[in-house]
Amino acid sequence: MAKNINIKSIALLSVATALTLGSCGDDEPEVNVPVTYEFLRDGASTVSFTGQTTRILMAEELATAMKDFDQSDTDLQEMFANADAVGGDVSPFSDADLNASTKSIRSKVAASADIFSTNTAEAATIKSQMDQWIAAQASEVFLNKEELAEAGKAGQIADGTSTRYISAKGLEYNQAVTKSLIGALMADQILNNYLSTTVLDEASNIADNDAGTVADGEAYTNMEHKWDEAYGYLFGKSSSTASPLADLGADNFLNKYLLRVENDADFAGIAQEVYDAFKEGRAAIVSGAYEKRDKQGDIIKEKISDVIGIRAVYYLQQGKKAIEAEDFGGAFHDLSEGFGFVYSLRFTRDEGSNNSKFSSADVESFTSQLLEGNGFWDVTPATLDAISESIAAKFDFTVAQAAE
Repeated sequence: MAKNINIKSIALLSVATALTLGSCGDDEPEVNVPVTYEFLRDGASTVSFTGQTTRILMAEELATAMKDFDQSDTDLQEMFANADAVGGDVSPFSDADLNASTKSIRSKVAASADIFSTNTAEAATIKSQMDQWIAAQASEVFLNKEELAEAGKAGQIADGTSTRYISAKGLEYNQAVTKSLIGALMADQILNNYLSTTVLDEASNIADNDAGTVADGEAYTNMEHKWDEAYGYLFGKSSSTASPLADLGADNFLNKYLLRVENDADFAGIAQEVYDAFKEGRAAIVSGAYEKRDKQGDIIKEKISDVIGIRAVYYLQQGKKAIEAEDFGGAFHDLSEGFGFVYSLRFTRDEGSNNSKFSSADVESFTSQLLEGNGFWDVTPATLDAISESIAAKFDFTVAQAAE
């Protein structure tokens, strides 16, 4: 076969290849991408995201505590806000290191540079909404744990062999909080904060990165660290943060649902795409290739936004099926998860802009429709289909693909 190769075709192919490789950032340095997410300077790792791991661990303890009837509202609120912090009278976490930390979940909710730095009123509303859901779990759901739920009355409802504990509108507040944090904490900080050029290129970050000037007492430049902090909100609890796809699903937040979407045949390969983009973008920072960095950031923004949109539609459609089968416990559980993902749509990223794919008015419309009247007790399959179609229209997937 080799004897039949056309020499002219080889020449044309070589020219085309050269144009392809040189078409993006011709003047930028060459980028050497490592096999795994490992970056060194003078033999020391430059990768650090301990704060992100801490907040993931705090959020996991909060999610567990919201299902523990022995928890008080004070403890739940402290897990969220850590207002007492070090040396205070309240130590809500089972992990002593978390009780000793000055970090908090609440401070980073709706706190991104691109969307909320000039939108503090909405940011305060979002934080307050989560405060209210947490308080209602204690004052409404915990107090009615022995009651049978019905329309307009909080209590318990059977879901197969499980028991769900729901509000008067059928909403599991614990699911609303947990799934909303995927957007309001993890996605917002990744997509709209740490991968933002506003943050990456802040002050003298470009000059310092070009010169290899590291942060005081650290092995990394400020720009390297900002990128790693984005990485940490996705992979901060992985057993190997250098090779995190080996135990995808390591936490109960964004990492878990990246795995769920990866396991859908329609979206297989998305986890590798996200990991590769993180790795290649970080290597571009090391090389000072900022156009290449930003292109990898755009891939991450698109794919993580996809995860939120896909799972929002998935749970709405699962809830619809359960309603049609008159399995209301199962329906309310799916719709509660879907509600949190719908709320998280506010924190997705619209390609090519500093805005979300969904405005606050969009999300308010969706959530209001879900909770209208007696909420999940009244919501219809037609309404769930309409919301699902509205969500999918902003993405490159169909309702049928996400619903499988």
